[in-house]
Formats: sequence, C-alpha cells, structure tokens
Amino acid sequence: MIPEPLLILELALLGTCTGFLAGLLGIGGGMLMVPFMTFILSSKGFPADYTVKMAVATSLATICFTSLSSVRAHHQRGAVLWPVARLLAPGILVGSALGAQIAVALPGKVLGVLFALFVGFSATQMFLDRKPKPTRTLPAGPGMFTMGGLIGMLSALVGAGGAFISVPFMTWCNVKIHNAVGTSSALGFPIALAGTLGYVWAGIGMPQMPAGSVGYIYLPALVIISIASMAMAPLGARTAHRMDIRPLKKVFATVLYGLAAYFLLR
Repeated sequence: MIPEPLLILELALLGTCTGFLAGLLGIGGGMLMVPFMTFILSSKGFPADYTVKMAVATSLATICFTSLSSVRAHHQRGAVLWPVARLLAPGILVGSALGAQIAVALPGKVLGVLFALFVGFSATQMFLDRKPKPTRTLPAGPGMFTMGGLIGMLSALVGAGGAFISVPFMTWCNVKIHNAVGTSSALGFPIALAGTLGYVWAGIGMPQMPAGSVGYIYLPALVIISIASMAMAPLGARTAHRMDIRPLKKVFATVLYGLAAYFLLR
C-alpha cells in the first residue's frame, strides 16, 4: 500500500524533526512522534481504538533505526559508556517485552493518559535539572538490572527510547550529561527491538487493522520516518557536542507540556 502524497510529506517532516531531536537530546523521538502520529492516523480515519497503540508501536520500531544512527555519532565522540549499557541491557529487554504486552491490554484512552503523564514528567525533569550529591554513583549489578527493567517497561508503554528515565538516572549518579545522552542512545536499540517484537506479536490477527500494518506496526510510517530520522540524527548529535543543551531543554520542556495537555484534552 502506497500512502497518499500528503501523508508521505507529513510523516517525512515528523521523521526529520524527531531524528534531529533524538541526536540532540537523546530522547528517542517518541515524545514528539506518538502525539503527532496519533493525530495523523486519526485524521486518516484509522480505527480510534488502535491509533494510540499503533503510534506507540510504530514509534518504537523507528527507534530501532534512529538509535543506530545516533549511537554511531555519539560513539565516534567517545560519549557512550558501553560497560553501563551492558549492565542495563538485560533488564531493558525483559522490561520492554513485558511493557508491550501490558500496553496492548489497556484501553486506548488509558494508554493516552499514561502517555500524557509520561510527557509531563519528562518535561518537569528537564526544567528541574537537579544536581546530584557528589558521592553518588551507579548501583551494582542487581540494581542496574532492576533499573533497566523499569526503563524498558515504561518505554514500551509510551513508545519512547528510555532517555526520559535513563538520562536523569545517570546524571543523578554523577555521569556527565554528554555521556548520559550518548549511553542513552545506545540503550534505545534493545528497548525498541524488544518492544517492537512484543507489539507485532500482540497485534497479529486483530480485526480491522488497516492495510500496510504488521501487528500494531504501520509499515509506511515506519519506512518514511526511519529514513528521515536516520538522516537527521547525526546532525543532532554533532550539534549536541558543540553547545550547552540545558537551556534548550527548558524550551523543549515547554513544548512537551503543551503536548501533554493536548493528549489529556483529547
């Protein structure tokens, strides 16, 4: 199924914006992608019960590709703490698979409210920019597995790359902000992969699925957004290493509050 030209343009613009922000802020793009994709799919007459779930699932699927492009750019600058990523990854895989199953069992409106709360929480974290105690460090192995599970489960529920928890968590443990963003981009892939497989499995055989979907994944959106976002993520990562991104996060947080309000009112 080839989407209409206007839909292609809308999805390409969405992918361009989310890809740049994924590289710049390490956010995975889900905070912008899910509300705007929900709006786009709803305007095209997609079943109301499926729009939020399809937006979340497709957002996760695109992160599989965006994260690879973003992490490559951060790795080239030595910003990825691979030992930290390896400790968090096992819990992330388990949590992401579980979160996808929980999400598809929830009514669409409940999932929408959860997403609005997640966006509001993320915006508040960006505004506060709290400073950790200088003696605080990352926990040992079991603690990292538990934290990874929490990151993975919540990310699969809302279609995000996990940075809304992993970046504040790492900076709270005195990891430098650029290392936290770079490592978060590496964590996006296992989060997205496990969550995507969970949404595909849960959506197979569901009635009234639109043409072009595999499970809850809308393939035209996946292809178009992934191409656009992968092209822009390296530019965002390069920009992040040339500037102090904290003031920019406060501006972005204001936008997120608006998106959270939209979802609650909707």
